[in-house]
Amino acid sequence: MVAQLLLGLSILVILHELGHFLAARAFGIKVEKFYLFFDAWNISLFKFTYKDVEYGIGWLPLGGYVKIAGMIDESMDTEQMAGPPQPWEFRSKPAWQRLIVMMGGIFVNVVLGIFIFWMLTVKYGESYIPNNNVKYGIAPGIIGKHIGLKAGDKITEINGKPLVRFDELLTSKVLMGNTQLTIVRDGETKQIQVPANILNDLSDYGIAEFIAPRTKFKVDSIVANSNAYKAGLHKGDSIIAFNNQPIQFYDELLDAEQANKNKQISLTIKRNGITSLVTAQSTKDGTLGFSTDKGELAEKNITFGFFGSLPVGANRAWGTFADNAKGLSKVFKGEVKANKAFAGPVGIAKMFGGVIDWTRFWSLVGLLSMALALMNLLPIPVLDGGHAMFLIIEMIKGRPLSDKFMERAQLVGFVILITLMVFIYGNDIFKSVMHK
Repeated sequence: MVAQLLLGLSILVILHELGHFLAARAFGIKVEKFYLFFDAWNISLFKFTYKDVEYGIGWLPLGGYVKIAGMIDESMDTEQMAGPPQPWEFRSKPAWQRLIVMMGGIFVNVVLGIFIFWMLTVKYGESYIPNNNVKYGIAPGIIGKHIGLKAGDKITEINGKPLVRFDELLTSKVLMGNTQLTIVRDGETKQIQVPANILNDLSDYGIAEFIAPRTKFKVDSIVANSNAYKAGLHKGDSIIAFNNQPIQFYDELLDAEQANKNKQISLTIKRNGITSLVTAQSTKDGTLGFSTDKGELAEKNITFGFFGSLPVGANRAWGTFADNAKGLSKVFKGEVKANKAFAGPVGIAKMFGGVIDWTRFWSLVGLLSMALALMNLLPIPVLDGGHAMFLIIEMIKGRPLSDKFMERAQLVGFVILITLMVFIYGNDIFKSVMHK
Protein backbone atom coordinates (compact mmCIF):
# COMPACT_ATOMS: atom_id res chain seq x y z
CA MET A 1 0.00 0.00 0.00
CA VAL A 2 2.76 2.46 0.99
CA ALA A 3 4.87 1.49 -2.03
CA GLN A 4 2.00 2.16 -4.44
CA LEU A 5 1.26 5.49 -2.75
CA LEU A 6 4.89 6.63 -3.01
CA LEU A 7 5.22 5.43 -6.60
CA GLY A 8 1.97 7.10 -7.68
CA LEU A 9 2.72 10.42 -5.97
CA SER A 10 6.33 10.39 -7.21
CA ILE A 11 5.17 10.01 -10.81
CA LEU A 12 2.71 12.88 -10.40
CA VAL A 13 5.14 15.22 -8.63
CA ILE A 14 8.07 14.60 -10.99
CA LEU A 15 5.98 15.13 -14.12
CA HIS A 16 4.24 18.20 -12.66
CA GLU A 17 7.56 19.82 -11.82
CA LEU A 18 8.96 18.73 -15.19
CA GLY A 19 6.25 20.86 -16.80
CA HIS A 20 7.59 23.96 -15.01
CA PHE A 21 11.19 22.93 -15.71
CA LEU A 22 10.77 22.45 -19.46
CA ALA A 23 8.75 25.65 -19.89
CA ALA A 24 11.36 27.65 -17.98
CA ARG A 25 14.24 26.20 -19.99
CA ALA A 26 12.36 26.84 -23.24
CA PHE A 27 12.36 30.57 -22.45
CA GLY A 28 15.99 30.60 -21.33
CA ILE A 29 15.19 30.87 -17.61
CA LYS A 30 17.74 29.35 -15.23
CA VAL A 31 16.50 26.53 -13.00
CA GLU A 32 18.64 26.03 -9.89
CA LYS A 33 17.00 22.96 -8.29
CA PHE A 34 14.69 20.10 -9.26
CA TYR A 35 13.54 18.09 -6.24
CA LEU A 36 11.19 15.23 -5.52
CA PHE A 37 9.99 15.90 -1.96
CA PHE A 38 11.35 18.84 0.02
CA ASP A 39 14.94 19.20 1.23
CA ALA A 40 13.87 21.22 4.27
CA TRP A 41 16.84 22.88 6.03
CA ASN A 42 18.92 21.75 3.02
CA ILE A 43 18.77 18.11 4.09
CA SER A 44 18.46 15.74 1.14
CA LEU A 45 18.50 11.95 0.85
CA PHE A 46 20.17 12.06 -2.54
CA LYS A 47 21.40 14.75 -4.92
CA PHE A 48 23.68 15.45 -7.86
CA THR A 49 24.42 18.40 -10.13
CA TYR A 50 24.12 18.30 -13.91
CA LYS A 51 24.48 21.32 -16.17
CA ASP A 52 24.23 23.74 -13.22
CA VAL A 53 20.96 22.20 -11.95
CA GLU A 54 20.85 20.39 -8.62
CA TYR A 55 18.64 17.31 -8.84
CA GLY A 56 17.69 15.47 -5.67
CA ILE A 57 15.26 13.71 -3.37
CA GLY A 58 14.33 15.49 -0.15
CA TRP A 59 13.42 13.90 3.16
CA LEU A 60 10.03 15.61 3.59
CA PRO A 61 7.45 13.81 1.38
CA LEU A 62 5.05 16.70 0.87
CA GLY A 63 5.39 17.13 -2.87
CA GLY A 64 8.33 18.57 -4.78
CA TYR A 65 9.58 21.74 -6.43
CA VAL A 66 11.78 23.41 -9.00
CA LYS A 67 13.65 26.51 -7.86
CA ILE A 68 13.55 29.06 -10.65
CA ALA A 69 16.07 31.90 -10.57
CA GLY A 70 14.65 35.38 -10.03
CA MET A 71 11.28 34.28 -8.71
CA ILE A 72 9.66 34.97 -5.36
CA ASP A 73 8.37 31.57 -4.30
CA GLU A 74 7.97 29.43 -1.20
CA SER A 75 11.76 29.39 -0.67
CA MET A 76 11.52 33.14 0.19
CA ASP A 77 15.01 33.71 -1.27
CA THR A 78 15.05 37.51 -1.05
CA GLU A 79 18.84 37.86 -1.37
CA GLN A 80 18.80 37.03 -5.07
CA MET A 81 15.92 39.45 -5.62
CA ALA A 82 17.92 42.30 -4.05
CA GLY A 83 20.36 42.39 -6.98
CA PRO A 84 19.72 43.80 -10.44
CA PRO A 85 17.59 41.61 -12.76
CA GLN A 86 19.59 39.27 -14.95
CA PRO A 87 18.48 38.26 -18.47
CA TRP A 88 18.26 34.58 -17.47
CA GLU A 89 16.00 35.25 -14.48
CA PHE A 90 12.27 34.67 -14.26
CA ARG A 91 11.54 38.31 -13.38
CA SER A 92 13.23 39.54 -16.56
CA LYS A 93 10.90 37.69 -18.89
CA PRO A 94 7.61 39.01 -20.31
CA ALA A 95 4.53 38.28 -18.23
CA TRP A 96 3.05 35.93 -20.87
CA GLN A 97 6.18 33.74 -20.75
CA ARG A 98 6.12 33.65 -16.97
CA LEU A 99 2.43 32.69 -17.09
CA ILE A 100 3.23 29.74 -19.37
CA VAL A 101 5.97 28.63 -16.96
CA MET A 102 3.50 28.74 -14.06
CA MET A 103 0.87 26.80 -15.97
CA GLY A 104 3.37 24.20 -17.23
CA GLY A 105 2.82 21.82 -14.33
CA ILE A 106 -0.96 21.97 -14.58
CA PHE A 107 -0.75 21.40 -18.35
CA VAL A 108 1.36 18.27 -17.86
CA ASN A 109 -1.05 16.94 -15.22
CA VAL A 110 -3.98 17.33 -17.62
CA VAL A 111 -2.07 15.70 -20.49
CA LEU A 112 -0.98 12.85 -18.19
CA GLY A 113 -4.54 12.26 -17.01
CA ILE A 114 -5.87 12.18 -20.58
CA PHE A 115 -3.03 9.88 -21.69
CA ILE A 116 -3.62 7.39 -18.86
CA PHE A 117 -7.37 7.17 -19.47
CA TRP A 118 -6.71 6.96 -23.21
CA MET A 119 -4.38 3.97 -22.76
CA LEU A 120 -6.77 2.26 -20.33
CA THR A 121 -9.54 2.65 -22.91
CA VAL A 122 -7.29 1.23 -25.64
CA LYS A 123 -6.54 -1.83 -23.52
CA TYR A 124 -9.88 -2.49 -21.82
CA GLY A 125 -12.50 -0.52 -23.73
CA GLU A 126 -15.65 0.25 -21.76
CA SER A 127 -17.58 -2.33 -19.75
CA TYR A 128 -20.93 -1.78 -18.12
CA ILE A 129 -23.96 -3.67 -16.83
CA PRO A 130 -27.04 -2.96 -18.97
CA ASN A 131 -29.89 -1.90 -16.71
CA ASN A 132 -32.11 -4.46 -18.45
CA ASN A 133 -29.88 -7.24 -17.04
CA VAL A 134 -30.66 -6.20 -13.44
CA LYS A 135 -33.85 -8.25 -13.46
CA TYR A 136 -34.31 -8.50 -9.66
CA GLY A 137 -33.97 -4.75 -9.05
CA ILE A 138 -31.63 -3.21 -6.51
CA ALA A 139 -30.32 -4.08 -3.07
CA PRO A 140 -29.89 -0.76 -1.19
CA GLY A 141 -27.28 -0.36 1.51
CA ILE A 142 -27.46 1.94 4.54
CA ILE A 143 -27.34 5.09 2.40
CA GLY A 144 -29.82 3.80 -0.16
CA LYS A 145 -32.32 2.85 2.51
CA HIS A 146 -31.86 6.23 4.18
CA ILE A 147 -33.02 8.10 1.07
CA GLY A 148 -36.06 5.85 0.70
CA LEU A 149 -34.97 3.04 -1.65
CA LYS A 150 -36.16 -0.50 -0.96
CA ALA A 151 -34.92 -3.93 -1.96
CA GLY A 152 -36.38 -4.94 -5.30
CA ASP A 153 -36.93 -1.39 -6.57
CA LYS A 154 -36.20 -1.06 -10.27
CA ILE A 155 -34.62 2.27 -11.19
CA THR A 156 -35.67 3.33 -14.68
CA GLU A 157 -34.67 7.00 -15.00
CA ILE A 158 -32.18 9.57 -13.73
CA ASN A 159 -33.52 13.12 -13.86
CA GLY A 160 -36.15 12.02 -16.36
CA LYS A 161 -33.69 10.31 -18.74
CA PRO A 162 -33.86 6.53 -19.25
CA LEU A 163 -31.24 4.56 -17.32
CA VAL A 164 -29.37 2.44 -19.86
CA ARG A 165 -26.23 1.60 -17.87
CA PHE A 166 -26.75 0.47 -14.29
CA ASP A 167 -23.25 1.78 -13.49
CA GLU A 168 -24.48 5.35 -14.02
CA LEU A 169 -26.10 5.11 -10.59
CA LEU A 170 -22.61 5.02 -9.08
CA THR A 171 -21.30 8.08 -10.94
CA SER A 172 -21.42 11.80 -10.24
CA LYS A 173 -24.73 12.02 -12.09
CA VAL A 174 -26.28 10.62 -8.91
CA LEU A 175 -23.64 10.83 -6.20
CA MET A 176 -23.24 14.60 -6.40
CA GLY A 177 -26.81 14.84 -5.12
CA ASN A 178 -29.81 16.94 -6.16
CA THR A 179 -30.82 14.05 -8.42
CA GLN A 180 -34.24 12.55 -9.02
CA LEU A 181 -34.53 8.79 -9.48
CA THR A 182 -37.59 7.26 -11.09
CA ILE A 183 -38.33 3.81 -9.66
CA VAL A 184 -40.87 1.09 -10.17
CA ARG A 185 -42.01 -0.53 -6.90
CA ASP A 186 -44.75 -3.16 -6.81
CA GLY A 187 -45.96 -2.03 -10.21
CA GLU A 188 -46.16 1.66 -9.21
CA THR A 189 -43.88 4.44 -10.46
CA LYS A 190 -42.38 6.65 -7.75
CA GLN A 191 -39.82 9.44 -7.48
CA ILE A 192 -36.90 9.35 -5.03
CA GLN A 193 -34.81 12.47 -4.40
CA VAL A 194 -31.06 12.06 -3.80
CA PRO A 195 -30.13 14.80 -1.29
CA ALA A 196 -27.47 17.43 -2.00
CA ASN A 197 -25.36 16.31 0.98
CA ILE A 198 -25.21 12.60 0.15
CA LEU A 199 -21.40 12.86 -0.13
CA ASN A 200 -21.27 13.15 3.67
CA ASP A 201 -22.83 9.69 4.02
CA LEU A 202 -20.67 8.28 1.24
CA SER A 203 -17.59 9.45 3.14
CA ASP A 204 -18.80 7.73 6.33
CA TYR A 205 -20.07 4.45 4.90
CA GLY A 206 -18.49 4.08 1.46
CA ILE A 207 -20.07 3.71 -1.96
CA ALA A 208 -20.84 0.02 -1.31
CA GLU A 209 -23.55 1.16 1.12
CA PHE A 210 -25.47 3.01 -1.58
CA ILE A 211 -26.94 0.45 -3.97
CA ALA A 212 -26.00 -2.75 -5.78
CA PRO A 213 -27.83 -5.05 -8.17
CA ARG A 214 -30.00 -7.57 -6.32
CA THR A 215 -28.74 -11.11 -6.86
CA LYS A 216 -29.47 -14.66 -5.83
CA PHE A 217 -26.68 -16.69 -4.22
CA LYS A 218 -25.24 -20.06 -3.31
CA VAL A 219 -22.78 -21.17 -0.65
CA ASP A 220 -19.24 -21.03 -2.02
CA SER A 221 -16.11 -21.71 0.03
CA ILE A 222 -16.33 -22.73 3.70
CA VAL A 223 -13.85 -21.49 6.31
CA ALA A 224 -12.16 -24.45 7.99
CA ASN A 225 -13.51 -25.21 11.50
CA SER A 226 -16.01 -22.33 11.22
CA ASN A 227 -19.59 -22.51 12.47
CA ALA A 228 -20.72 -23.11 8.88
CA TYR A 229 -18.29 -26.05 8.65
CA LYS A 230 -19.54 -27.48 11.95
CA ALA A 231 -23.14 -27.13 10.78
CA GLY A 232 -22.35 -29.22 7.71
CA LEU A 233 -22.77 -26.64 4.96
CA HIS A 234 -21.21 -27.58 1.60
CA LYS A 235 -20.13 -25.59 -1.41
CA GLY A 236 -23.06 -25.29 -3.82
CA ASP A 237 -25.77 -25.44 -1.14
CA SER A 238 -28.74 -23.12 -1.61
CA ILE A 239 -30.07 -21.51 1.58
CA ILE A 240 -33.80 -21.16 1.01
CA ALA A 241 -34.92 -20.21 4.54
CA PHE A 242 -33.35 -18.54 7.59
CA ASN A 243 -35.11 -19.32 10.89
CA ASN A 244 -38.03 -20.63 8.83
CA GLN A 245 -38.31 -17.30 6.94
CA PRO A 246 -37.97 -17.87 3.15
CA ILE A 247 -35.05 -16.05 1.49
CA GLN A 248 -34.01 -15.86 -2.15
CA PHE A 249 -31.55 -13.00 -2.38
CA TYR A 250 -28.14 -12.16 -0.99
CA ASP A 251 -29.33 -8.95 0.68
CA GLU A 252 -31.99 -10.97 2.54
CA LEU A 253 -29.25 -13.26 3.87
CA LEU A 254 -27.22 -10.27 5.07
CA ASP A 255 -30.23 -8.72 6.80
CA ALA A 256 -31.07 -12.03 8.51
CA GLU A 257 -27.47 -12.50 9.68
CA GLN A 258 -27.31 -9.00 11.15
CA ALA A 259 -30.62 -9.51 12.96
CA ASN A 260 -29.40 -12.74 14.59
CA LYS A 261 -25.92 -11.97 15.84
CA ASN A 262 -24.50 -14.41 18.40
CA LYS A 263 -27.62 -16.61 18.25
CA GLN A 264 -28.48 -20.21 17.47
CA ILE A 265 -30.13 -20.22 14.05
CA SER A 266 -31.74 -22.74 11.72
CA LEU A 267 -31.05 -22.88 8.00
CA THR A 268 -33.15 -24.65 5.41
CA ILE A 269 -30.82 -25.75 2.66
CA LYS A 270 -31.29 -27.37 -0.70
CA ARG A 271 -28.58 -29.76 -1.94
CA ASN A 272 -28.86 -31.85 -5.09
CA GLY A 273 -32.62 -31.33 -5.09
CA ILE A 274 -33.01 -32.52 -1.47
CA THR A 275 -34.16 -30.10 1.25
CA SER A 276 -32.84 -30.41 4.80
CA LEU A 277 -32.65 -28.39 8.03
CA VAL A 278 -29.40 -27.59 9.84
CA THR A 279 -28.60 -25.51 12.91
CA ALA A 280 -25.65 -23.19 13.34
CA GLN A 281 -24.24 -20.70 15.83
CA SER A 282 -23.89 -17.15 14.57
CA THR A 283 -20.86 -15.15 15.70
CA LYS A 284 -21.01 -11.78 17.45
CA ASP A 285 -20.50 -10.18 14.01
CA GLY A 286 -23.42 -12.11 12.57
CA THR A 287 -21.29 -14.29 10.29
CA LEU A 288 -21.21 -18.06 9.94
CA GLY A 289 -17.95 -18.58 8.10
CA PHE A 290 -18.70 -19.03 4.42
CA SER A 291 -18.44 -16.98 1.27
CA THR A 292 -21.12 -16.78 -1.38
CA ASP A 293 -21.29 -17.18 -5.12
CA LYS A 294 -23.67 -14.48 -6.35
CA GLY A 295 -23.14 -15.24 -10.00
CA GLU A 296 -22.07 -12.66 -12.54
CA LEU A 297 -24.38 -10.13 -14.11
CA ALA A 298 -23.86 -10.11 -17.86
CA GLU A 299 -21.75 -7.11 -18.84
CA LYS A 300 -21.53 -5.39 -22.20
CA ASN A 301 -18.07 -4.46 -23.47
CA ILE A 302 -17.38 -1.81 -26.09
CA THR A 303 -13.96 -1.76 -27.73
CA PHE A 304 -12.40 1.18 -29.55
CA GLY A 305 -9.49 1.58 -31.92
CA PHE A 306 -6.28 3.35 -30.90
CA PHE A 307 -7.40 6.79 -32.03
CA GLY A 308 -11.07 6.11 -31.34
CA SER A 309 -10.11 5.60 -27.69
CA LEU A 310 -8.69 9.13 -27.41
CA PRO A 311 -11.99 11.08 -27.15
CA VAL A 312 -13.38 8.43 -24.79
CA GLY A 313 -10.31 8.65 -22.54
CA ALA A 314 -10.29 12.45 -22.71
CA ASN A 315 -13.95 12.52 -21.71
CA ARG A 316 -13.22 10.28 -18.71
CA ALA A 317 -10.31 12.52 -17.69
CA TRP A 318 -12.40 15.67 -18.02
CA GLY A 319 -15.20 13.96 -16.10
CA THR A 320 -12.92 13.38 -13.10
CA PHE A 321 -11.75 17.01 -13.26
CA ALA A 322 -15.34 18.28 -13.40
CA ASP A 323 -16.43 15.95 -10.59
CA ASN A 324 -13.67 17.25 -8.31
CA ALA A 325 -14.62 20.83 -9.17
CA LYS A 326 -18.28 20.12 -8.34
CA GLY A 327 -17.29 18.46 -5.07
CA LEU A 328 -15.14 21.45 -4.14
CA SER A 329 -17.99 23.84 -4.90
CA LYS A 330 -20.27 21.81 -2.61
CA VAL A 331 -17.77 22.28 0.22
CA PHE A 332 -17.72 26.06 -0.35
CA LYS A 333 -21.54 26.12 -0.47
CA GLY A 334 -21.72 24.22 2.83
CA GLU A 335 -23.57 21.25 1.29
CA VAL A 336 -20.70 18.89 2.14
CA LYS A 337 -18.51 19.00 5.24
CA ALA A 338 -14.82 19.61 4.56
CA ASN A 339 -13.77 16.72 6.81
CA LYS A 340 -15.92 14.41 4.67
CA ALA A 341 -14.72 15.69 1.31
CA PHE A 342 -10.93 15.63 1.54
CA ALA A 343 -8.57 12.67 1.76
CA GLY A 344 -4.86 12.84 2.51
CA PRO A 345 -2.06 10.29 2.09
CA VAL A 346 -3.70 7.73 4.40
CA GLY A 347 -7.00 7.90 2.53
CA ILE A 348 -5.25 7.76 -0.85
CA ALA A 349 -3.13 4.78 0.24
CA LYS A 350 -6.32 2.91 1.16
CA MET A 351 -7.67 3.61 -2.33
CA PHE A 352 -4.59 1.94 -3.84
CA GLY A 353 -5.11 -1.03 -1.51
CA GLY A 354 -2.70 -3.63 -0.20
CA VAL A 355 -2.66 -5.74 -3.37
CA ILE A 356 -1.03 -4.57 -6.60
CA ASP A 357 -3.65 -4.16 -9.30
CA TRP A 358 -2.13 -2.20 -12.17
CA THR A 359 -5.47 -1.28 -13.72
CA ARG A 360 -6.64 0.23 -10.43
CA PHE A 361 -3.21 1.80 -9.87
CA TRP A 362 -3.14 3.65 -13.19
CA SER A 363 -6.81 4.60 -12.90
CA LEU A 364 -6.06 6.23 -9.54
CA VAL A 365 -2.93 7.95 -10.87
CA GLY A 366 -5.02 9.37 -13.72
CA LEU A 367 -7.71 10.52 -11.30
CA LEU A 368 -5.14 12.06 -8.93
CA SER A 369 -3.39 13.80 -11.82
CA MET A 370 -6.61 15.60 -12.74
CA ALA A 371 -7.27 16.38 -9.06
CA LEU A 372 -3.74 17.81 -8.71
CA ALA A 373 -4.34 20.00 -11.77
CA LEU A 374 -7.53 21.36 -10.18
CA MET A 375 -5.96 21.99 -6.78
CA ASN A 376 -3.04 23.86 -8.37
CA LEU A 377 -5.48 26.07 -10.25
CA LEU A 378 -6.85 27.45 -6.99
CA PRO A 379 -5.89 31.15 -6.62
CA ILE A 380 -3.89 30.61 -3.43
CA PRO A 381 -0.44 32.23 -3.25
CA VAL A 382 2.34 29.58 -3.34
CA LEU A 383 0.21 27.39 -5.64
CA ASP A 384 0.49 27.74 -9.43
CA GLY A 385 -2.97 29.28 -9.58
CA GLY A 386 -1.89 32.01 -7.16
CA HIS A 387 1.16 32.88 -9.25
CA ALA A 388 -0.98 32.87 -12.39
CA MET A 389 -3.52 35.18 -10.72
CA PHE A 390 -0.83 37.74 -9.87
CA LEU A 391 0.62 37.54 -13.39
CA ILE A 392 -2.80 38.19 -14.93
CA ILE A 393 -3.21 41.20 -12.61
CA GLU A 394 0.22 42.41 -13.75
CA MET A 395 -0.78 42.04 -17.41
CA ILE A 396 -3.96 44.04 -16.78
CA LYS A 397 -2.19 46.78 -14.79
CA GLY A 398 0.75 46.96 -17.18
CA ARG A 399 3.32 46.73 -14.40
CA PRO A 400 4.45 44.04 -11.92
CA LEU A 401 3.31 43.90 -8.34
CA SER A 402 5.93 44.97 -5.81
CA ASP A 403 8.42 42.48 -4.41
CA LYS A 404 7.27 43.34 -0.88
CA PHE A 405 3.65 42.52 -1.76
CA MET A 406 4.69 39.25 -3.41
CA GLU A 407 6.77 38.26 -0.36
CA ARG A 408 3.83 38.88 1.98
CA ALA A 409 1.45 37.07 -0.37
CA GLN A 410 3.75 34.05 -0.43
CA LEU A 411 3.87 34.06 3.36
CA VAL A 412 0.06 34.19 3.58
CA GLY A 413 -0.23 31.42 1.00
CA PHE A 414 2.30 29.31 2.85
CA VAL A 415 0.32 29.65 6.10
CA ILE A 416 -2.93 28.74 4.28
CA LEU A 417 -1.26 25.70 2.69
CA ILE A 418 0.25 24.47 5.95
CA THR A 419 -3.11 24.91 7.69
CA LEU A 420 -4.84 22.87 4.97
CA MET A 421 -2.19 20.15 5.19
CA VAL A 422 -2.49 19.93 8.98
CA PHE A 423 -6.26 19.69 8.63
CA ILE A 424 -6.09 16.98 5.94
CA TYR A 425 -3.45 14.91 7.75
CA GLY A 426 -5.29 15.26 11.06
CA ASN A 427 -8.57 14.33 9.39
CA ASP A 428 -6.93 11.24 7.87
CA ILE A 429 -5.62 10.12 11.24
CA PHE A 430 -8.93 10.81 12.99
CA LYS A 431 -10.92 8.82 10.43
CA SER A 432 -8.46 5.94 10.61
CA VAL A 433 -8.71 5.79 14.41
CA MET A 434 -12.50 6.12 14.44
CA HIS A 435 -12.99 3.36 11.84
CA LYS A 436 -10.91 0.83 13.76
